[in-house]
Amino acid sequence: MSRVVFHADVNSAFLSWSAVHALKENPDSVDLRTIPSAVGGDVSTRHGIITAKSIPAKKYGIVTAMPVMRALELCPSLVLVQSDYQMYREYSQAFIKILKSHAKVVEQVSIDEAFMDMTGLEGDPRVIARQIADEVKTRLGFTINVGISCNKLLAKMASDFEKPDKVHTLFPNEIAEKMWPLPIGDLFGCGSKTAEKLIRVGIRTIGEASHTDPHFLRGLLGDAAGTYIYQAANGKSDSPVSDEARDVKSVSNEYTTREDITEKNWKTDGLKMLDYLTTKVSGRLAKQGLYAETIGVSVKTDDFKRHSIQTKCPDPVQSKEEIYPFARRLFEEILCGKDGMFQEGKSVRLIAVVASSLSDGSYKQMTLLEALNQAKNDAEKKEKKEKLDRMTALIKNKFGESAIRKGSEGDDL
Repeated sequence: MSRVVFHADVNSAFLSWSAVHALKENPDSVDLRTIPSAVGGDVSTRHGIITAKSIPAKKYGIVTAMPVMRALELCPSLVLVQSDYQMYREYSQAFIKILKSHAKVVEQVSIDEAFMDMTGLEGDPRVIARQIADEVKTRLGFTINVGISCNKLLAKMASDFEKPDKVHTLFPNEIAEKMWPLPIGDLFGCGSKTAEKLIRVGIRTIGEASHTDPHFLRGLLGDAAGTYIYQAANGKSDSPVSDEARDVKSVSNEYTTREDITEKNWKTDGLKMLDYLTTKVSGRLAKQGLYAETIGVSVKTDDFKRHSIQTKCPDPVQSKEEIYPFARRLFEEILCGKDGMFQEGKSVRLIAVVASSLSDGSYKQMTLLEALNQAKNDAEKKEKKEKLDRMTALIKNKFGESAIRKGSEGDDL
């Protein structure tokens, strides 16, 4: 039996979900997806980093990781939207629920994408994928792309073809036509550094990598990376679609600076990078539904030595607003503290933020505000129940038990 794998990917997830949520709250409001808009940064102060943008915003040259102030210079009318990870999780759960109604095994790889094992399905896979995409659009209000192939790698590549709201196939007999002409950097799993190395030796397309001697690739990139690039460029992957939870030990992001961070510019350039990194780390934690009990900051100095520092959080953290204060304090300590890099006359050329000691948040204690809100909700529920009990007693006294039974069946009282 031929294996069939779907890769379902939400188009511009955070922006799409923000748009759908806004339209639900106010049907007369403008659809954020149709105007220059973006998610990220502090809406009130207009600082921070862009984490998602609409297609109209992209036409102005706005890209992810761009400072909000720069984005506003490019497009003064840009509409900024605050991140809402709780809302994102709710839409993600509804999305995955639909996928699970169509496949026996669904492997969720992030908050907005999942693989589906569709082996044994009856009918044209393209028709079925279109039906799934239409169901998501009709029931939830946002669009997805679906990639179809015989393995996860090719299905993932297919879903990244033309967007939005598209279904694409990439079977082995289509690789030469659809995948090989693409830039090597578009190969799934080929990072920017690896792509740079390949381009420097004249390997510019996926097709060129597929026809390169694997021994040469291993010599250039190392055994693991070289073997992966050769296999992937030829569309080979045997990774199963699995719904078993994976044990993730840490989540991190790092950034190599164009200019060294020094005592003069750490409060401007350095903190801007730290803001971007904490945004990325918090987004990845939210995508995987994880919370961190330990936050760390790592830097690489101009003598190419790495230095790290970390702290344990009183309560598991996930959002940028929770993570940034810890990262900021550690960043300042590792740079300006008694034994900091600046005290030793060093500058910094790489910054990393690391979240570790991960959990699903089951033991996360509520904040005071959350506790107060919970108490308020409980009180409101109790008050409604007491009112209903009083009303039921009055009806029972006046009309008898039968009226209560009829009322519960939907009859007019």
